[in-house]
Amino acid sequence: MRSTITERGQTVIPAEIRRRFRLGPADRLEWVVEPEGIRVVPVRANPIEAFRGRGKGGGTQRLLAERREELAKE
Repeated sequence: MRSTITERGQTVIPAEIRRRFRLGPADRLEWVVEPEGIRVVPVRANPIEAFRGRGKGGGTQRLLAERREELAKE
């Protein structure tokens, strides 16, 4: 997919990419310059929402278990 850069430096994110990555008006893009080119990374307006569904699951139980261990050491 391609997009054109306007005279003001603006471009359009193709609709297929917006849908696939669920990008909306409040989301931002981070431009990362690398030796082999440029990488564009979406930065969600809500960082919690960005990571939802990407973990191993059971994070709350692990956190509570760690807290119990810490309290037992005190």
